[in-house]
Amino acid sequence: MTPAGAPRPNFRKLAELSSIGLLLPSSIIVGLVFGTFLDRWLGTAPWLLLVFTVLGVVSGLMSLFRALRKYDKDKAPDE
Repeated sequence: MTPAGAPRPNFRKLAELSSIGLLLPSSIIVGLVFGTFLDRWLGTAPWLLLVFTVLGVVSGLMSLFRALRKYDKDKAPDE
C-alpha cells in the first residue's frame, strides 16, 4: 500500500518497457528457426538460414526503434 501522497507506479508503462528487451532476441530466434526449417526442407543450407537471420535482425531492430520512439513520445514531460 502506498501512503496517501506518494505516486503510484505505472504498471502499464513497466510492462511495455520490459517487453522491449524481448523484441530483438525473439525476432532473431524466429528468423533462425524459420531459416533452418526451410534449409532442411529445400536442401539449400546455409543460405536461407543466413537470409532469414539477417531479416530477423533487421525486423528486431526496426521493432526496437519503433517501440523506443513510441515510449519517448508517450513519456510525460514531468517524468
